[in-house]
Amino acid sequence: MNILIVDDEPLSRSELSYLLKQNITVTSVSEAEGIKDALGTLLAQKIDLIFLDISLNEENGFTLAKELKQLADPPLVIFATAYDKYALQAFDINAIDYVLKPFEQTRINQALKKANAALSNRRQLDKAGKIKTNPMTDFITLTAEEKTAVIKTKDIVSATVDNGFLTVTTNDNRTFVSHETLSWIKKQLDPQKFIQVHRSAIVCVDFIREIQPWFNHTFVLILTNDARVPVGRSFIKELKQRLNM
Repeated sequence: MNILIVDDEPLSRSELSYLLKQNITVTSVSEAEGIKDALGTLLAQKIDLIFLDISLNEENGFTLAKELKQLADPPLVIFATAYDKYALQAFDINAIDYVLKPFEQTRINQALKKANAALSNRRQLDKAGKIKTNPMTDFITLTAEEKTAVIKTKDIVSATVDNGFLTVTTNDNRTFVSHETLSWIKKQLDPQKFIQVHRSAIVCVDFIREIQPWFNHTFVLILTNDARVPVGRSFIKELKQRLNM
C-alpha cells in the first residue's frame, strides 16, 4: 500500500511515517506539507491512501478531500488530526477513519486494517464489474441547465475536469459542461480507444496529433482540435505503451 501523509507539522509527519512503516502492509510513505505538494505527489505516483490533517496553515484538508473526488481512481482518505469536532464532516465525505493525535501504533494499525479491507473490496468490485457487465455504449448523455445533450462516444476528443465541472469536447469543436465526474465518464468509454493521461483528463488516442516534451520530463499532447493536454508523470508509462513510444 502506497501512502501519502499531508500535514504541515514536520514532527507530526515524521512520527506518523515511523508508525506506518512498522506495518508490513505498507509499501511506501510519502509526505506533503500542503495541498499543492500533495497534488504534485498524486501526479507523480500512484497513492492508495492519504492520511490527511484538517488544519494546514491557511489551507483546509477538506478542500483536498473534495478535489480527490474528481479523480478516476481516488485514494482512500483517513483524517489524522488533533481535533475531534470534525469527525461527522469527515465521514460525510466518505473518509474511512478518523485518527486523533498523538498517534499510537495500535490505533494506526487499526486504521490500516480498515484501509486494506476497503482496497481489497474495491478490487473485487472492479473485477466483478469487468466480468459481469459492460457499461460502454455508443452514446452518453450530459445534463446542464435542464438541457440534456446526447453525444456519440466516437466523436469525443477529450474529457477534462476543472473546479468540479466536467467538460467534454467533440471532433466538431463543440463542448459540453456538466457536474459529472471524470470517474463517471471513464466508465462509459471504451478503454481500447480512450486513455487517462492526467488526474483530470482523458483523451481519445485516435485524436492525438502530436506529443511534445514538457516540464520535468513529462509531455503535452496536441490533439486534432489543437487543444493541449498535459500528461501527468504517473500516466507516462501507459501512454508510451499504448502509442508504442
